[in-house]
Amino acid sequence: MSKATRTDPPSPAPHAADSHDLIRVHGARENNLKDVSIELPKRRLTVFTGVSGSGKSSLVFNTIAAESQRLINETYSAFLQGFMPTLARPEVDVLEGLTTVITVDQQRMGADPRSTVGTATDANAMLRILFSRLGQPHIGPPGAYAFNVPSVRARGAITVEKGDRKAVKTTYTRTGGMCPRCEGRGTVSDIDLTQLYDDSKSIAEGAFTIPGWKSDSFWTVRVYAESGLLDPHKPIREFTEKEMRDFLHREPTKVKVEGVNLTYEGLIPKVQKSFLAKDKEALQPHIRAFVERAVTFTTCPECDGTRLAEGARSSKIEGISIADACAMQISDLAVWVRGLDEPSVAPLLTKLLHTLESFVEIGLGYLSLDRPSGTLSGGEAQRVKMIRHLGSSLTDTTYVFDEPTTGLHPHDIQRMNDLLLRLRDKGNTVLVVEHKPEVIAIADHIVDLGPGAGTAGGTVCFEGTVDGLRAGGTVTGRHLDDRAALKQTVRKPTGRLAVRGATTHNLRDVDVDIPLGVLTVVTGVAGSGKSSLVHGSLVGGRGAADAGVVSIDQGAIRGSRRSNPATYTGLLDPIRKAFAKANGVKPALFSANSEGACPTCNGAGVVYTDLAMMAGVATTCEECEGKRFQASVLEYRLGGRDISEVLAMPVTEAEEFFGAGEARTPAAHRVLDRLADVGLGYLTLGQPLTTLSGGERQRLKLATRMAEKGGVYVLDEPTAGLHLADVEQLLGLLDRIVDSGKSVIVIEHHQAVMAHADWIIDLGPGAGHDGGRIVFEGTPADLVAARSTLTGEHLAAYVAT
Repeated sequence: MSKATRTDPPSPAPHAADSHDLIRVHGARENNLKDVSIELPKRRLTVFTGVSGSGKSSLVFNTIAAESQRLINETYSAFLQGFMPTLARPEVDVLEGLTTVITVDQQRMGADPRSTVGTATDANAMLRILFSRLGQPHIGPPGAYAFNVPSVRARGAITVEKGDRKAVKTTYTRTGGMCPRCEGRGTVSDIDLTQLYDDSKSIAEGAFTIPGWKSDSFWTVRVYAESGLLDPHKPIREFTEKEMRDFLHREPTKVKVEGVNLTYEGLIPKVQKSFLAKDKEALQPHIRAFVERAVTFTTCPECDGTRLAEGARSSKIEGISIADACAMQISDLAVWVRGLDEPSVAPLLTKLLHTLESFVEIGLGYLSLDRPSGTLSGGEAQRVKMIRHLGSSLTDTTYVFDEPTTGLHPHDIQRMNDLLLRLRDKGNTVLVVEHKPEVIAIADHIVDLGPGAGTAGGTVCFEGTVDGLRAGGTVTGRHLDDRAALKQTVRKPTGRLAVRGATTHNLRDVDVDIPLGVLTVVTGVAGSGKSSLVHGSLVGGRGAADAGVVSIDQGAIRGSRRSNPATYTGLLDPIRKAFAKANGVKPALFSANSEGACPTCNGAGVVYTDLAMMAGVATTCEECEGKRFQASVLEYRLGGRDISEVLAMPVTEAEEFFGAGEARTPAAHRVLDRLADVGLGYLTLGQPLTTLSGGERQRLKLATRMAEKGGVYVLDEPTAGLHLADVEQLLGLLDRIVDSGKSVIVIEHHQAVMAHADWIIDLGPGAGHDGGRIVFEGTPADLVAARSTLTGEHLAAYVAT
């Protein structure tokens, strides 16, 4: 191929298009940002640092990424925008130089029971096509291998609207891959009827024991009582066989209750639709407790947990069915796909192999495609989302990452760094919110926000290089080279928790004694079996209740704009009672969600105006001026403050307020102490949960669960979202818990926590089927001295630096 030779002279001046090399942000005021103005270089790696709550996410996600997405949405027609999420313009004066933003955050993936790693990444879709082309015996199109597609058969007459209309007899069939017994969930449930009702009572006497089913509930209890199908005054145990069948199993039937048409349905299918069709982890705590009491989930006996119908399981390629392929470790599946030599499907094999190799490259080769997506950690979910971007030909795109090293062992952080640098080197702008010094070290540009959190943050403390950050004197700069020293003396155990024959997931018949009365850290590379050992065998084990195990995992805190730290922690209850007692009125008056709510905004503090396809407008309520309460309620005072002023207090001020004097309330003071202990002293009591960062939410959850009475606390990566300066405070908190006579077991990758431990249990040596074994048990000093594992090598390098 010949190539033309350029003869034109070089341009004397740069092209006008080359002058847009910066993303300019002026006057950003989202959440706690205080008129922030910065310039970010394009096609470079910029890391945003600062203590948790300093405004990093507000600047990167809520300002830059949000405005880019809003501008892209505006390019669509008004008709299409009506179907899309409405986005308001961020609180910012000027945003220039934006490019298309791809956000890779840590939001958990869909918790639908049928959502798996394979369905979330399109790997399953490609496998289904592969088996529909090569599988023997051939059973049908790709849908015949899909556990989300049921088989359908229909026969009857249809009328064809063409020429002379006439009825035509026809038969319609569709072969789906869904197991008919479990409906593609892989598990079946048996319901304990004694947990649903008390059969010695009648419906009128309140026989139902289901949460939320009150005797006056129009949509539940009264449908049964007034349907005419049952005698509401007869004890359930005296029902006839027909009445019992109608009560438990009747198909949906239209009935009239007080002149209103309602649907009557048997109790068992109604409970299944109301509770069992939803992911258990997404339920409210009291509903989840009811489901765990009333329902037992077992592997489907018909499909053996594969979710697939018999036909889909019978079709194979070289002796492997699609169920076998999805159950393989992805690294093994990649080897199998690489060995298939079928020219007729070569493009499909190439694409599928690239996707599977991306899993391996990003450190997720230990997963299987049939792993439910709701069971992935935040870090795993984030890396799964990254897969579709690896190898992409797009350039001049802005990638935004939220702490991409969360859940990664120090051994894996270098691999993540390589991926970030590769995205940058292709000509993309990479923006990363991160606390880990290993990632900060590779940045081309650093923006440090602070100096504190909440109202004490929201300003830019430093912009520049890593060396400049070290010399800059900011909180991040001072702590960048912090290294926790190994303990000189460790605590002696007061007992042991024995785990025997653990085989959850990839564990290989593990026997281990977990010491009590000390700080134990369970570590190992991602996928080595840490969570399987602790959550599967210890927290979920038979002796967990006897040992008083309290598990604080990484599950997301769900909350609306009406939820705040006071409501989530239960702090508002003693505060309301204290106000009620001091003023001789009902506690309900001091709730913005109850009798005390402003009637104009219903206690929201703002009035929303829906503008269809455009972003809705929220204006401060003129009646209550955003205070959320009726004016009459604000006349009642406690210690000279009204309820709105108390909810506007930071935790540290409220701790002092409720600790002494007229407002002294010990129950409230205890909760505030715990919030201050976990480093949330700057939060205001009434701050909406929707405005909290990921790290703040996790620490809020930690403070709440610490109130539970237990002898053993299990924490899952408590340093996630924590700034370097906050890790020291966390270690002090863990020490206080242990010194109070409790036992603490921490799943953790952070070397500072490992160095501070009394005992370390290291799993490995690798991930998936290369892990699942105990490779070290002992003190941190012994681990460093031996250097016999990957963790030992990295911990030795950490303490020696």
